[in-house]
Amino acid sequence: MPDALSDGFATMKLSQSDFRDLGNFIHSRMGIKMPDIKRGMIESRLRKRVSQLGMDSYSEYCRYLFSHQGMDDELSHFIDVITTNKTDFFRESHHFEYLLSTALPDLVSRNGTGVVRKLMAWSSACSRGDEPYTLAMILSEYARVQPGFDFSILATDISTKVLDTALAGIYDAQLINPVPMEFRKRYLLKSKDKTKNLVRIRPELRRKIMFRQLNLMDNDFRIRQNMDILFCRNVIIYFDKPTTERLLVKLCNKLVPGGYLFMGHSELLDCNLLPVVPVAPTIYKRIEA
Repeated sequence: MPDALSDGFATMKLSQSDFRDLGNFIHSRMGIKMPDIKRGMIESRLRKRVSQLGMDSYSEYCRYLFSHQGMDDELSHFIDVITTNKTDFFRESHHFEYLLSTALPDLVSRNGTGVVRKLMAWSSACSRGDEPYTLAMILSEYARVQPGFDFSILATDISTKVLDTALAGIYDAQLINPVPMEFRKRYLLKSKDKTKNLVRIRPELRRKIMFRQLNLMDNDFRIRQNMDILFCRNVIIYFDKPTTERLLVKLCNKLVPGGYLFMGHSELLDCNLLPVVPVAPTIYKRIEA
């Protein structure tokens, strides 16, 4: 197997032709735009994987990936390498503050959501689990003061690698620094092995979340129940305008009337084209009619 650190492999370049083929495939499969400026990034991210497979060039890797066997055996690895998975607990904390102070009381008071029936929430690009676990903490906090309140969270991502991490619910203790101390005591467990600086999400919180692989480019999300709360943060920034518009329509169609859509800090929606109204910065509400 070639050594990824050898001079020969380190200087190997991704040709323009191979980059174009990969870029077209990434865009069609995942919706992510791949301008020429991303060529170096793709080359760098694929270097280790090409070496692991014992291949001599990016061209050999492309031929394998686009073969029937590659589509069966390599596609998930390719997606894991290519996709960006930046996330943090309590990221964009104003979203969770609004959820606790305003959105949840509104949903309960209007039609008993969470009491008459379970509140349904969807973290649509959950990465390694920071977002859905944060969401579960907030909903659990609300349940402490609202009698009979119950909820279920669907957490999806295109990458099976990050979903494995999310499902395990085990994190380096440094990653939970944004979690308030009272939440750490209530919802996190320290490792019994004192040599490991790890924490684990309590099982009763993990049971509230169903993790599932899902490509937001799929025509059918295979989600039969509409959502009261939908998080799709820092996702559409990677898509071109037509892809973004199609996705947003599909997402809005998965919201119940009066449901809430939470977007990333730089993702502003055109409410003239969608059945939502802004209610706070990067927070939208599905119109009733």
